[in-house]
Amino acid sequence: MELQGLRVFLVEDEGLVAMSVEDMLSDLGCVVATQASSLPEAIEMARAGGFDVALLDVSLHGKQVFPVAEFLSEQDIPFAFASGYGRTGLPEGFRNRPVVPKPFEIDELSAALTAALAR
Repeated sequence: MELQGLRVFLVEDEGLVAMSVEDMLSDLGCVVATQASSLPEAIEMARAGGFDVALLDVSLHGKQVFPVAEFLSEQDIPFAFASGYGRTGLPEGFRNRPVVPKPFEIDELSAALTAALAR
């Protein structure tokens, strides 16, 4: 699946990680349409829309990102999780979603976004 021109909602609480992921997304031809680093901000940005797919860091300053994932699911907006815990750190209802294990390489990110869009 072509990722060129894809508008991505990036949810990541670590500044250096966010910059690294932005670089990877840019190399894949994607645009970071919006970004959030906290749960309240992520919920607000998810509601505002304007993106094609989301990459959600599971833990934001100790808070779980799952309310955002539930909202995106209800809106039928594709997303993938980024997690240091892999699939086992996800609630049962989200274990079928694409997960990119942190730290990750660009090909893993590409595969996760492609899988999210293919759902």
